[in-house]
Amino acid sequence: MRTSGARTGTGTWLLQRATALLLAFALPGLTGYFLMAMPLDFAGWQALFSPRWLRVLMTLTGIALALHAWVGMRDLFMDYVHPIGLRLMLNLLVIVTLAGSVAWLAAVVWNAA
Repeated sequence: MRTSGARTGTGTWLLQRATALLLAFALPGLTGYFLMAMPLDFAGWQALFSPRWLRVLMTLTGIALALHAWVGMRDLFMDYVHPIGLRLMLNLLVIVTLAGSVAWLAAVVWNAA
């Protein structure tokens, strides 16, 4: 039984680099967009998130951030957490937390319009 993630190095390396590239372009653009708009009330925030392209970009950025974090945490656990049961529990905790965060982001962004 293999629990070390053998033969997954290239795929996770590519996933880490692809999500880093997406985040490197999306986060500065989104930050600039939010700083220029800077709504002060709830109606302003609703109007800010009304364009579909922004909601799609926010959702994709959240997914990319979660995948990027998962690969990093997975590699950290594989390198430094040696008891297999603890490693699996930590991986499950990270996956549940990140999936819940993405679901929450999607619910907030898509229900704001």
